[in-house]
Amino acid sequence: MRDRLGQHAGPKKGDLTGPNPVDRGKYGSKIHLITERTGLPLSVGISGANVHDSQALIPLVKGIPPIRSRRGPRRRRPGKLHADKGYDYRHLRQWLSQRGIQHRIARKGVETSQRLGRHRWTIERTMAWLAGCRRLHRRYERKAEHFLAFTSLACTLICYRRLAK
Repeated sequence: MRDRLGQHAGPKKGDLTGPNPVDRGKYGSKIHLITERTGLPLSVGISGANVHDSQALIPLVKGIPPIRSRRGPRRRRPGKLHADKGYDYRHLRQWLSQRGIQHRIARKGVETSQRLGRHRWTIERTMAWLAGCRRLHRRYERKAEHFLAFTSLACTLICYRRLAK
């Protein structure tokens, strides 16, 4: 920064904000969620805030419970999976294709996030429902198992409220 006289001015007291909040070493946890088309949670998981999103996809898809269908055996996997650019990796696309799941993952540098918003709003709405639970808004539990239990309980309440209508 230069002042009016052209001399270099040092940082002012209020200019230093600390480390960038996007740094990889941040504290906290993330909630990962797979929902069906209308926003009912099917699989939920938590991870550290410094863990990349792509590492949570395979355990979440494996964690989808069997879903009763009108005809035939119960389905254990979705027919199609929409995901944002954080999941754009070749090994994830291959893993989904090997299991017969059609993937709709936005590609980095090729597609805009605008087109994916048509399907992503259901996830955002479900995450907003989860954020409405005061216990999940800020993590108070020290153990990850307890936080996951509260998250699963909140997902159960969301399913109950949606299906009881």
